[in-house]
Amino acid sequence: MHSSKKHHFQGTHVPLQAVIGYQFHDVRLLERALTRYALSKEQNLGADAHMDVLATLGDAVIELIVLDTLVHAGVTEKGEISKIKMNCVNMSVLRALAERISLQQSVYWGKGETNMQIWTSGRVLAECMEAVIGAAYLDGGIIAAKAVLQKCGFFKTIPKKPKTDPSMDVQGR
Repeated sequence: MHSSKKHHFQGTHVPLQAVIGYQFHDVRLLERALTRYALSKEQNLGADAHMDVLATLGDAVIELIVLDTLVHAGVTEKGEISKIKMNCVNMSVLRALAERISLQQSVYWGKGETNMQIWTSGRVLAECMEAVIGAAYLDGGIIAAKAVLQKCGFFKTIPKKPKTDPSMDVQGR
């Protein structure tokens, strides 16, 4: 985990970029996506130096990508789309993706967060994953965000074929 010492990007996230399969053109977006609000406050980094807005954007981008994928897969019923979206775009799925790529090792945590190992509970890692997707979207558009999700294994959570039998579960298995 990165300590809460004053940080500078200086290529420290090259391994993360390899893992997510995307090279940022503007690495400051990635740095922002990996900077927690607590650290930005501790170090007086400024209102636009932390991940929060990128996490909100990333959440919306992920939902858009899921909806686009479902529509292109031929899913047309609103109720089915809502169920699949709910099962794909949630804290558990996004947290699992973040854990799969060891995202917590790349995030700049505040002192209290580091002491409490906050990444081990709740929604925190899911928000970090959303922020990375938001940053990828700003850097390279929807194609970049989708590529990162693909590389992280996100699309394994989306059914490959539309559900046709009402007795089947949401995953179509």
